[in-house]
Amino acid sequence: MRGMTALVTGAAGGIGSAIVRTLAERGVRVAAVDRDAEVLSRVVAQLRGESLQVHAYPCDVTSSAAVNLMVDTVERELGPLDQLVNAAGVLRTGEATALTDEAWSATFAVNTTGVFYVSRAVVSRMRERRCGAVVTVASNSAGTPRTEMAAYAASKAATTMFTKCLGLEVARHGIRCNLVAPGSTDTPMLSSLWDGDSSKRASIDGVPSAYRVGIPLGRLAQPSDVADAVAFLLSDQAAHITLHDLTVDGGAALGA
Repeated sequence: MRGMTALVTGAAGGIGSAIVRTLAERGVRVAAVDRDAEVLSRVVAQLRGESLQVHAYPCDVTSSAAVNLMVDTVERELGPLDQLVNAAGVLRTGEATALTDEAWSATFAVNTTGVFYVSRAVVSRMRERRCGAVVTVASNSAGTPRTEMAAYAASKAATTMFTKCLGLEVARHGIRCNLVAPGSTDTPMLSSLWDGDSSKRASIDGVPSAYRVGIPLGRLAQPSDVADAVAFLLSDQAAHITLHDLTVDGGAALGA
């Protein structure tokens, strides 16, 4: 992977920043993308302080025009993109019948439409070069129903199938498209749902009343666990893998 160039969205988040670090440590030049310019700047400054090739590109992935401009800029400044990781995501919880219009729209705008905009912009360029690898960070909730997560689960399910359809269409151009589906991962997104240590324990042990069976391996995933899976699917070690959905959840979805 050394010498390649990757674009990673959601780079200021827990999983996204771990992916940026993992790729950069493997010699990849990384365009780190996030709409939170302040946090992104801190993440990139820390990594550049470790002599890693990471560059900040603030961008709101819900804007098609902004995405196209950003991708143009990245390729002009860093060179052709070899890899894309769609890791930007938001979480809005609530019972399906109580979700607001804003919660539903915001969830799909980032988790689904944003993946479409970025993938379209990057893969169109990859197709001309007849090579490239894409990994979209989805969720085990895309295939396993979760209470109070209807918007999130639906957006990730839509994104999962979009990525697979995209992969089917561009396989003849030498482009691979895969997914990594995390479960409960120790990030600020997850901890924002907790109400004390008991909630963290419940994430591991399960909540029968919510039809959650817990995590058989007995621990939360670390962002680096997800990042390692992403790096594998981007690498030549996965050269004959495409349209695959790799679940990284400690068995929480019971293999679904």
